[in-house]
Parts: sequence; structure tokens; C-alpha cells
Amino acid sequence: MTEKYIFLEKMSPFQIRRSDLSKLDVLEAKFNIYEDLSRQMMDKLEVAVDKISEANNKIATILSKHDERIDQTIRNDENFAKQLDELKEENKEDHKAVIKRLEGLELKVQELVKFRWIIAGAVLIISFVFSQSSTVVDILTPDHQQPNYRVETKR
Repeated sequence: MTEKYIFLEKMSPFQIRRSDLSKLDVLEAKFNIYEDLSRQMMDKLEVAVDKISEANNKIATILSKHDERIDQTIRNDENFAKQLDELKEENKEDHKAVIKRLEGLELKVQELVKFRWIIAGAVLIISFVFSQSSTVVDILTPDHQQPNYRVETKR
């Protein structure tokens, strides 16, 4: 006999009834069924827990990669902002240099304009002085005199 019936062996035959045995067999069969079901459920639960653990690990990996990408994007944005600020400063310096050069060119143009008006005024004064002076007019304008030279022709 099996271990399950050991307690029955200790009982006297008069104490055991047939109905008790059949009830006990039914209970034992139900217990075996429940035991098998609970074993199957435990196996399924273990499989489910394993799948959940795998999914959790995959999600953790994805999240860590995502965090890495976010950190890299933040570093890239900071580098871009830094380069942009450097470019702004460089552009400001270039702008100041161009403004300074333009101011220098404006001064030179103003000096050339002044010089042009001075030259125009001097030419006007000199022409007026020459037009009023008869000696200068005589020197500059030749008289219609006979030339002192003669042209000979061969015959």
C-alpha cells in the first residue's frame, strides 16, 4: 500500500466503512487534480514571470539607450550654443573692424572732396588773374606777325 493508506492500516477493519473509503478516494483524486492544476499554474506563472523579466530587461536597455541619446543631444546642443556664441563674438569684432575701416574711408573721401574744391578754386583764381593781366595775355597770345624765316622752293 501507499503512504496515503498507512493511517487506514492502523484502524481496525470494523472502524473503516466502505463509504468512508470511497469518499477518501474521491478526495484524494480531487486533491491530485488540484495538485496537478496548481503545478501547471505555477509553471505558467514562472513562464509569465520569466517573460515579464525579459521584457523588463529589454525596456531597461531601451531606456538606457534613450537616456544616452538624450544626453548626447543635450551635449550637442550645448556645443552648438557655445559655437554660436563664439561666432557672435567673432562677428561683433569683424563688424567693429568694418565700421572702423568705413569711417577711415569716409575721412579720406572728405579730404579728397576738400582738395578738389581747393584745386577748383585755385584754377578759377589763376584763370581770373591771367585774364585781367595784359602782360600775361601778350605772352600767351602771339601776334600775327610775319615769321622771321623764309621758305625756299626749288625750281
